Amino acid sequence: MKPSSGNEQGPNDVESEEKDKGTDIEVDEEALPSRAAAIHEEIRQDGEKELERDGMALLWSAIAAGLSMGASLMAKGIFQVHLDGVPGAFLLENLGYTFGFVIVIMARQQLFTENTVTAVLPVMHKPTWGNAGLLLRLWGIVLLGNLIGTALGALAFNEMPIFDEATRQAFTKISMKVMENTPGEMFANAVISGWIIATMVWMFPSAGGAKLLVIVMMTWLVALGDLAHIVVGSVEVLYLVFNGSISWHEFFWPFALPTLLGNITGGTLIFALISHAQIRNDMSEAAVAKAKAEKKKQEKRRQREEHEKAE
Repeated sequence: MKPSSGNEQGPNDVESEEKDKGTDIEVDEEALPSRAAAIHEEIRQDGEKELERDGMALLWSAIAAGLSMGASLMAKGIFQVHLDGVPGAFLLENLGYTFGFVIVIMARQQLFTENTVTAVLPVMHKPTWGNAGLLLRLWGIVLLGNLIGTALGALAFNEMPIFDEATRQAFTKISMKVMENTPGEMFANAVISGWIIATMVWMFPSAGGAKLLVIVMMTWLVALGDLAHIVVGSVEVLYLVFNGSISWHEFFWPFALPTLLGNITGGTLIFALISHAQIRNDMSEAAVAKAKAEKKKQEKRRQREEHEKAE
């Protein structure tokens, strides 16, 4: 990890080579060595903006995201009740899982697992202590906000007279299935779901008008695989805590800690690191080629000046 640069910056300013030079991040595909490099730089640009956001703005957005994620449990439970005995019910029921993600992502609310890749790229690009601190600040605020939102949603589902008994039983059944996993299984499932969510984020710049389809397709896959997700899973497991089915310590273990570590591993240590590695090589080769071209240009200029002096 490198020390922070000496340039004067605000406490929430991300350090980058572009800021040191007074330029902007290049996102034009024609000016970069590959399409993947353009996607990387576009996501890195978004990541810098998120890292520099006001803490309270992040917190409220994250709370809203946690509440919105309750839509996944609500839709899945309602579908389970009304599709009982219908052919293909498993596929349709799990389609309900995507609802929360659609709301959160299309509304640009702060979701922790999106930030395991988006906010990490600026740190990988320039790994300083200042940037690492901004990343941990963002992760801490967003995770806290997401958990507050999921707790409020789960509490509302338990205490407010919104759903009939059949739907409440469906919520309990769905949530108890999460708790059937051992800590090791929670971690392994969460690694895969973290990787899938990170892949989804990487696809957004190329998705264009198909962004909604990408969200549904990728999060439906998470649901079909019964993979663990720290935010959606928190709605489900906290529902069990509030109705007395499990205790608080069971929320943290075997669920929350293994799932959180798995999501970070899949999104950051696997996807973001590998994606950044390929781009770093592309950008390094491009930088070498640019330096050679500049050196050749300077040599020609020097020769021309010497020729003019000789005349």
